[in-house]
Amino acid sequence: MELIRGLHNLRDRHRGCVATIGNFDGVHRGHRKVLAQVKAKAAELGLPSVAIIFEPQPREFFGGERVPPRLTRFDEKVRLLAAEGVDRVLCLTFNARLRSMSAEAFIDELLLQGLAVKHFVVGDDFRFGCDRRGDFDMLCAAGERHGFSVEGTTTFQLEGDRVSSTRIRGALQQNDFDLAAELLGWRYAVTGRVMHGQKLGRQLGVPTANVRMHRYACPLRGVFAVHAHFNGRCLPGVCNVGMRPTVSGRQPVLEVHLLDYCGEELYGRLMRVEFLHFIREERAFDGLDALKTQIEADIEHVRAWFAQAGRD
Repeated sequence: MELIRGLHNLRDRHRGCVATIGNFDGVHRGHRKVLAQVKAKAAELGLPSVAIIFEPQPREFFGGERVPPRLTRFDEKVRLLAAEGVDRVLCLTFNARLRSMSAEAFIDELLLQGLAVKHFVVGDDFRFGCDRRGDFDMLCAAGERHGFSVEGTTTFQLEGDRVSSTRIRGALQQNDFDLAAELLGWRYAVTGRVMHGQKLGRQLGVPTANVRMHRYACPLRGVFAVHAHFNGRCLPGVCNVGMRPTVSGRQPVLEVHLLDYCGEELYGRLMRVEFLHFIREERAFDGLDALKTQIEADIEHVRAWFAQAGRD
């Protein structure tokens, strides 16, 4: 799969395609149905398939830190789109220029001059351009004038409700990982590189791998039983996601203690942390001794859960 960053990196060879556009946060089962439509039409026409995404997501540009946390960070999203068999991902930087672009300019610069789209797949509620003036009907009219077709997406439902990123975040906030996995089509996980931290866990006799989240805010908070995937291995562990209030943490961190791990240093390794079971809320303790006692209790709780669940 080819990742294209920005309109300015489009070349003549990128012209002529079947495309869709959206945030694709989580690349969930609803998104996959849309991508299947795109790939089917691309195969029919003998053209490459393209998913157009934004970075940052538009609501992050407008709302900043007040917006709900993402399900997937940019690189995770790109990996999931690649796994779905999309030929190209075009990432548009959502900035003041794109925000102020008229709907007409959006069609001309992106769909016609940039991609020379032959078929465009979007929801019938899709809005675009400055002040959201562009809509499905405008796209259809432009398609008739310029020779591309427009196809609406169909809503994917599960148990009578629409599958959406918002619904998945709600399931995660309720710690319903089975429902989240059913909606996503994959068990919710966070992927990042293991970085150096304060090494407080090692001082307490419970070494942890700190997984870098950059500016990404995880939709989960608390202590969890997890599977950690790295170097082709899958190991059980205890994970804390939060602010570490006992030691006056200033930004969210994701820390994983691997049960009975003896091996090489993990710094710099890419680790995928898969969430399986909620243990408790994060809270402040009266000093490090109390924190250590609770961590040891968490580890025993997680061991018992793995044993009962028949997992390893």
